[in-house]
Amino acid sequence: MALLLMLTLTVGLSILAGGLYAVEKPAKPGYAVAVAETAAPGAAAAAAEPETPIAELLASADVKRGEQAFRPCTQCHTPDKGGANKAGPNLWDIYGANRAYIASFNYSESFKKAKAEGTKWDAESLNKFIANPRTYVSGTAMAFAGVRKASDRADIIAYLRSLSDAPKP
Repeated sequence: MALLLMLTLTVGLSILAGGLYAVEKPAKPGYAVAVAETAAPGAAAAAAEPETPIAELLASADVKRGEQAFRPCTQCHTPDKGGANKAGPNLWDIYGANRAYIASFNYSESFKKAKAEGTKWDAESLNKFIANPRTYVSGTAMAFAGVRKASDRADIIAYLRSLSDAPKP
């Protein structure tokens, strides 16, 4: 009798609790996450602070700082005269050169197209490429995310410019 009373009481409480705490089933399973609309990362920073022109930054750029900032690049590039290609091409005398100028390197189609158009690596194009390679040259195989700090990019460009027997102005 006690067992029957206990079973009846448990089922009764379960029905009562189900009625009090009824859960509404959604039409589409899952969780709705409320997220405020925001601008793309970096867009707010770009809107808040205008980018200093690369020409101004190059005036105070330092080759030694550029060489230090370039060190992560040596995983894929060599800066030496006559240096070997790695995952990326050798960068000796790249400043002012045509895009995809090393014949022994297999460039992506986007670089080959830029070469055919006669596009050169000047300070402005290097700045944009170093900032975000995949955005500047869509289709590039370069997996590097880019250098965010503009002064570091200017230092790297100054260093790349120095990689020549006769550095260009």
